[in-house]
Amino acid sequence: MCRWAAYAGAPIFLEEIVSRPGHSLIHQSHCATQCHTAINADGFGLAWYGDRPEPGLYRDVMPAWSDPNLKSLVAQVKSGMFLAHVRASTGTATSRNNCHPFTHGRWSFMHNGQVGGYDAFRRSAEMMIPDDLYPARRGATDSEAIFLVALAEGLEADPRGALERAAARFIALAREKGAAPHLRMTAALSDGRRLYAVRYATDDKAPTLYHRWSETRQGMAVVSEPLETDEGDWSEVPAGSFCTFAGDTVLIEEFRPGHLSAVAA
Repeated sequence: MCRWAAYAGAPIFLEEIVSRPGHSLIHQSHCATQCHTAINADGFGLAWYGDRPEPGLYRDVMPAWSDPNLKSLVAQVKSGMFLAHVRASTGTATSRNNCHPFTHGRWSFMHNGQVGGYDAFRRSAEMMIPDDLYPARRGATDSEAIFLVALAEGLEADPRGALERAAARFIALAREKGAAPHLRMTAALSDGRRLYAVRYATDDKAPTLYHRWSETRQGMAVVSEPLETDEGDWSEVPAGSFCTFAGDTVLIEEFRPGHLSAVAA
C-alpha cells in the first residue's frame, strides 16, 4: 500500500512533512507501521502550489530515501499547500507516469488503495474517461483513471459528489468484471485553495487516515500515518468519510459510493 501526506496552512518548507519528522514520509517509505507492504520503492512524487494556479510537479521512480535531489528540493521549497506520495505498486509498471500525485489544470490528486481486479476491466475503465480528458491520461494506474473520471463528473463544482460518483462507477465495474475488495481508498485532492481527503472501502479494511492541526506551523497535516510517534493528538478519520479542511477546522461528511453503485446496478 502507498503512503502519503498532505499539508494546508501557512507556508512551510516541504521537508517539515516529507523528510524531517521522526516518522516522516521518507521514513515511512522503508519503515511503514500501518500497512502490509514492507517497503515503498516504486517511486514518489510531490505536487505543490506557489504563485501560479497550477501546481508544480516532481516525480521519479527511485525510492524516496535514495534521491538526493528530493532531499535538496524539500529543504528549499516552501508552500502553503502540497501533496506528497510514496508508491507501492498494486500491479502497474514502475514508471514516472504511474507515480502520484496526478495533476490536471489546478487540480492535484493522490490515492492509496486499489480497485479489485482492475486488470480484468482496464479497457472498460479507460472508456469512462471522456475524449476531452483522455489526452491527460499519461499512465496506466486505476488511481489516475479515477481522478480523470472524477474531473468528468464535476470535480470543479462538487468535489465530494464527483469523487463519489467516480468511485461508484469503478465499484460497479469491479463487481461485474473484477474482484473483491471492489474498492479501497484514501485519497487527497486539492485545487490550490482547499484540501480534501477521503477514506473509504467496500469491505472493513479502509486504509488509515489521520489529521492534525499544528499551532506552531499554523497548518493542517493529513497523513496515512502519524509523523511523530510521541504526538498523541492525531485524529483518525472514520471510514466512509469525505473531509474538507479549512484552517484549523475539518468538515467531515458521509462518503457512500457503494450506495450509488448499488442503485445503478
